[in-house]
Amino acid sequence: MRKTRVVVVGGGTAGWMTAAALVRLLPVACSVHLVESAEIGIVGVGEATLPHIRAFVERLGLDEADFMRATHATFKLGIDFRDFGAIGDSYIHPFGSFGRPLDDVGFHHYWLRLAAAGRAGPIGDYSVAVAAAKRHRFAIPDGAPDDLAASFGYAYQFDATLFGPYLRHFAEAHGARRTEARIVSVDRDPLNGDVRALRLDSGEAVEGDLFVDCSGFRSLLLGDAMAEPWEDWSRWLPCDRAVAMPCTSPDGPIEPYTRATAKPAGWQWRIPLQHRVGNGYVYSSAHLSDQAAADALVTSVEGAPLADPRVLKFRAGRRRNSWVGNVVAIGLASGFLEPLESTSIYLAQMAITQLIELFPQNIRADGIATADRTEFNRMVDMEYDRIRDFLILHYHATTRDDSDFWNHVRTMEVPATLADKIELFRQAGRVTQYSEGLFLEPSWIAVYLGQGIVPQAWDQRADRPGLDGLDRAIASLRDHVAATATAMPDHGTFIARRNATIAA
Repeated sequence: MRKTRVVVVGGGTAGWMTAAALVRLLPVACSVHLVESAEIGIVGVGEATLPHIRAFVERLGLDEADFMRATHATFKLGIDFRDFGAIGDSYIHPFGSFGRPLDDVGFHHYWLRLAAAGRAGPIGDYSVAVAAAKRHRFAIPDGAPDDLAASFGYAYQFDATLFGPYLRHFAEAHGARRTEARIVSVDRDPLNGDVRALRLDSGEAVEGDLFVDCSGFRSLLLGDAMAEPWEDWSRWLPCDRAVAMPCTSPDGPIEPYTRATAKPAGWQWRIPLQHRVGNGYVYSSAHLSDQAAADALVTSVEGAPLADPRVLKFRAGRRRNSWVGNVVAIGLASGFLEPLESTSIYLAQMAITQLIELFPQNIRADGIATADRTEFNRMVDMEYDRIRDFLILHYHATTRDDSDFWNHVRTMEVPATLADKIELFRQAGRVTQYSEGLFLEPSWIAVYLGQGIVPQAWDQRADRPGLDGLDRAIASLRDHVAATATAMPDHGTFIARRNATIAA
């Protein structure tokens, strides 16, 4: 078989992640040619990630310490949410479990029983990830699966403007070809509508068999050329702007978590890196002007600004299909969900993983099997839909009535899929189970309880232990969690030691 000619449109994070993965994992099956233009900027603010990015780094064979040093990355144990359920409330959504299950009953059911009796601390006290984050501590998870020292995961917070170039160097070293040019037109097959070539401003025509659209919000191939319809979700996720600005790092520890603070018209992020802090205000333009958002951001950051505030415009939703004909969209060209849970890079990574799993064989002779496209679109749709519901939960589960924005999201009608999940938890403390996809039981529990959705009952099997014995056992667990976190090194110290090891 001849190699499948893959043409990637657009660089940035999604483009170079795609190119790097294809040349590293499918070197026999395909060749990769990436076309990008320096005239077209990248979004470049997706600095926070989810633990799944570690699998991507490992699968490509990247050295984690080298990658983190090159991108000025820090570790991330979760997200600190402030003022979402009510002004003054806070909780951490951790990358890890709460306690341990007992007799196939989730820990949170036992916690609910004790909490109802006034004998339990905040549920975050029983999470190693939460305890370490609050103490600004970090260590690589280690031990047997049932050890507390291995009961959490971690992600990265990095400089997004450095991540793409880092992957570009890797991809080109493994055979990817890059062309600097603007695309002026797209040639399509008159019979089946497939893309055959890209016409560049240099006059060159870049032919291919499979085209991967990583052109960002423009969606040059899937949206423009293939005219794939857009599903608008702004009725549930009304934030459509963000103003971003980096600042200097303040004195003190480097937090191993991202902070999200609810504001009158949206929320503000804070992402600590090794060399600076990333900041941004995500807001609804129907409730706040660009200038007011920029002013609010500038006055609230904790360091000196390193650049002027930059306004980004977007809309929540996705294309009806992400793979049409011989065009696959990855990243923002496929859809967008605001960065409240740091899902943008994950969604690109997920799509890349599915593309590799379903990569069409002998495409020149047989075309692309409908089953491959169908399964790819099913997986992408499932991920987007579930993440959409999870994000809506952060807005809808609130008692805030201090602004028109919060009154809207608190009282709006949510998708039936989310309404059913909320009711299931409210009635009996149960979390909808599924084997595939993002945000499993601990994530939902963190947000439900953190934002005031307290179940009316718990699993009856949690009533079997005596209350006093259960109280002692869970108190001992809380002490063990605290001791495990306290024994970890300071987060900044851990990073400095690793950097020093590389330099040596």
